[in-house]
Amino acid sequence: MKSLSVLDERVETPDFRHVTDWIFDLDNTLYRADNGIFAQIESRMTDYVERLMGLPRDEARSLQKALYRAHGTTLNGLMREHSVDAEDYLSFVHDIDLGDLSPDSALVAAIARLPGRRFVFTNGCRDHAGRILARIGMDGMFEQVWDIRSMGFVPKPQAPAYAAVVAAGGVDPTHAAMFDDIPRNLVEARALGMTTVLVKNDDASWANHGPQIAVAAEEINNETTNLKEVLHRIGTGT
Repeated sequence: MKSLSVLDERVETPDFRHVTDWIFDLDNTLYRADNGIFAQIESRMTDYVERLMGLPRDEARSLQKALYRAHGTTLNGLMREHSVDAEDYLSFVHDIDLGDLSPDSALVAAIARLPGRRFVFTNGCRDHAGRILARIGMDGMFEQVWDIRSMGFVPKPQAPAYAAVVAAGGVDPTHAAMFDDIPRNLVEARALGMTTVLVKNDDASWANHGPQIAVAAEEINNETTNLKEVLHRIGTGT
């Protein structure tokens, strides 16, 4: 994979001139992965399973991870195996403290500078996404927020999720770029013809708890540890 890392100034930014639609994951992509936001969500997921099933916490966490691995999200597993109400679950797990989130002005400016339309594509909840985007200064910057409801509760990395959102946004995948922090979520995007960018972070260990899908090098076009610098280069054509 080509590196877009700002740490190597000799690396040229690939050509994104064909891209008219910019698709971003939310959690751990549009904000730093080390601020504890997703850790809070994970803890609330375990809380929910613990309360629902009446299990000790360690058993509830094991079950939650098993559901995640088997079904792509804990919610999908709970809906399929335990007939859980999606809205009840989403409201509960996203009731978290966002006090540590604040705008990164350079990233906000870099995203605002991108030519064309911008979208958020998340396995989470649009209400959670709205709260996050408001906290990080990106409220109103995206054409649509595609959440788990938009996918009919079939999550990334399953193919129907991508078909649903591409149809919802009228997106031509060959003129789209997708940014995500989980490699397996980029496989289907690349298969559709999107330009893919892996946003690497220092704490990706939790992502290994999900569905195990082999990711070949050619399925990810680019990777970066500094999203805002890459987007700045793209937006300014440098």
